[in-house]
Amino acid sequence: MTNPNPQLHTARTLVEQTGVHVFLTGKAGTGKTTFLRDLKAHSPKRMMVTAPTGVAAINAGGVTLHSFFQLPFGPYIPGTRQAEHNRFSKEKINIIRSLHLLVIDEISMVRADMLDAVDAVLRRFRDRNKPFGGVQLLLIGDLYQLPPVVKDSDWQLLQQHYANPYFFASQALAQSQWVQVELQQVYRQSDPAFISLLNQVRNNQLDDQALDALNRRYQPDFHDDDYIVLSTHNHSADKLNNSKLAALPGELQYFEARVNGDYPEQSYPAAAQLALKVGAQVMFIRNDQGELRRYFNGKRGVVSRVQADKVWVQCADEPEPIEVEAATWENIKYGLDGEQQISEDVIGSFSQIPLRLAWAITIHKSQGLTFDKAIIDGQAAFSHGQIYVALSRCRQLDGLVLQSPLRPQAVRCDELIIHFSQHCPAPDAAMLEQAKGEYQQGLLLESFDFSGLGFALNRLERELADGGDRVQSHNSAALPELKQAIQNNVVAVATKFQRQLHSLFASASLPEQDRSVQERVSKASGYFSQALTELITWRAAFHYATDNKQLNKQIKKALERLDRVLAEKQAIVACSAAGFNLAIWLQALAKAGIQESKSAAVKSPPAEELSIDDLAHPALFQRLRDWRSGQAEHQQVPAYRIAHQQVLLQIAKHLPGSRQTLLKVHKVGPSTVEKYGEDLLKLVTEYCAEQGLETDPAPLSSVDSAAAISSGQENSTEDVTEKRSTRDITLDLYRQGLNLAQIAEQRGLVPGTVANHLCHFIQSGEIEVQELLPAERIEAIRQAAAAQQDNSLKAVKTALGDEVSWEDIRLALAGQ
Repeated sequence: MTNPNPQLHTARTLVEQTGVHVFLTGKAGTGKTTFLRDLKAHSPKRMMVTAPTGVAAINAGGVTLHSFFQLPFGPYIPGTRQAEHNRFSKEKINIIRSLHLLVIDEISMVRADMLDAVDAVLRRFRDRNKPFGGVQLLLIGDLYQLPPVVKDSDWQLLQQHYANPYFFASQALAQSQWVQVELQQVYRQSDPAFISLLNQVRNNQLDDQALDALNRRYQPDFHDDDYIVLSTHNHSADKLNNSKLAALPGELQYFEARVNGDYPEQSYPAAAQLALKVGAQVMFIRNDQGELRRYFNGKRGVVSRVQADKVWVQCADEPEPIEVEAATWENIKYGLDGEQQISEDVIGSFSQIPLRLAWAITIHKSQGLTFDKAIIDGQAAFSHGQIYVALSRCRQLDGLVLQSPLRPQAVRCDELIIHFSQHCPAPDAAMLEQAKGEYQQGLLLESFDFSGLGFALNRLERELADGGDRVQSHNSAALPELKQAIQNNVVAVATKFQRQLHSLFASASLPEQDRSVQERVSKASGYFSQALTELITWRAAFHYATDNKQLNKQIKKALERLDRVLAEKQAIVACSAAGFNLAIWLQALAKAGIQESKSAAVKSPPAEELSIDDLAHPALFQRLRDWRSGQAEHQQVPAYRIAHQQVLLQIAKHLPGSRQTLLKVHKVGPSTVEKYGEDLLKLVTEYCAEQGLETDPAPLSSVDSAAAISSGQENSTEDVTEKRSTRDITLDLYRQGLNLAQIAEQRGLVPGTVANHLCHFIQSGEIEVQELLPAERIEAIRQAAAAQQDNSLKAVKTALGDEVSWEDIRLALAGQ
């Protein structure tokens, strides 16, 4: 059966099954907007819709080019780094990396330099060696309609780089393969004579006979409210609408728009305050979303009744007026949903009665609309295409009236556009089949190119080596051997496999339909899945830490690159098990493109994940890091100025229990002990109390020696150090009548250390716990402990709060 619209079919095939950029154009009323709407609903590719203006973006269901790509509002000079300075959110970067297809609607209004600025952003976050970073473009619009706006001052800069301001002068586009698909079937007009006349206007071929035919529609004194006036300027349209509204009897009824969230004023699709009266000529400015579909964008009528929140509009040839309530327009932002699909997130809304006064409207705002009857005021036309847009809004010539005669220069098209349209490459059946095959072949070869994995491992190894002792890491010693294994068993094998695939592509069939290709791909899946296992396991266990900000940044980037490449290759290997399927591969690659980095340095890693050989207490290490972060934030200084990470690691390893033992820690000096000693010892003591550990005993001080001698030991201090433990000194002081706090003060220890000493003697039966704590406190502690399922001292402390100390808990439970 013959395809009723072969151009639409060609455009759809190019967009969905090739990587060729497509310029979809056509006369007014040929279905470009309908094509985009259907593509959004059914395309297998991850796509994003943009437009050059806020109103155009809202109408297309997308976002503006400037807002998403953070483009400069002034001219973009190619070759500069203007696009490198803006910071992009992680979510926006992930969307760009996962993108297959970028749609730009109303492309006629996009300047060449803006398209090159988009190219710079896409290259920045994707592939710097490919135009537009490897993303396919679908450019929709009609160059014979509204042109780009270029200030004279901007063009003074841009003309050194561009032959003209139109999008097709883009330098990035010139480096790309792209084609034009021109839709031919006109849906808006049905009169062949009128269609032929419009074509002459559009193609700059308007002869005297055709111009006379148009100017016969000139009726200077014609007035009929059934006709809408299409004006070149806002002030002309507003003046006519306001005067007509004021002339009607009755009072004005005002309708205030409700704006929620983020909805820029310049993008409002309707009046923020709509003033109406019974008898006002109005036009619907959106389609009816209800089941009856009683109105559409551009339909006109007369207000027959007004209430506080409703309007009734009587349209011609309708038996009953249409009841109209407020409609809501949504401002969307592209994001990622739970399944890592590109989603359209609503960030703002605008609610208003979907009507505008319609005695007159600007030609610019009429773009995309259709009228049965219109008066064209084109005397002040100021740009190429305005008259064509106005004329092409009408269904038939008989419904068109000219308020002023058309001058030949007013309907002339820019010769640049005519020349471009005549020489623009168009696809044929052979080109289409070739493009489909090349796209599938290229996707396969690129997917099995594992060289990026080798480069990523090389960079990571280099950054870790450059860091030296400034980096503490787990399992980095295994990296050189692992890297060599990946080079031999993955990268080199993949290169050979690519050559095998290339030889199979000699067949005329598409790879997706080639049995030999499918078999080879399926077998490759099994091999590479096994070959990547060791790297995946290593990466899951690898973590690092460093205090050096620049070094941390470099390692983090290296890990993010490795994670990104590895995620992509894992996705390809997984979906290759069943062979090659274009739609499935596109989906897998897009999901891999938005995988969150698993780099251990993206956020400060939990210390318990740092399996450094001599670190036995990772949880304490993390508490020390948290304390350091808090101090750094409070003092507004870098974290290393509080304490180097090596200091924290040493403390977590040795568990100092006094100022003396804290001073023994490597790189800890008297100033650190003076400033932070109390805080650090408290953290260690509390941790040890929770875990049932003893802190590192302090060296015997002169106080300890005196205590030992007074208890009957006459040996020298050195002998005492050898023969008596620090616990024995604590016991002697306790038997002399000192309580826990007094012992700690006299010995220069933290209370937790003394409590640990006393717990030892409680468990050995040399001390009764009742000597140290009241009976009711002991009972409360033991009951709280019995109620806990995990036997955690921390849980007991949480249950009892500040009524008891860590030392009380340790002592009470030691006597059970």
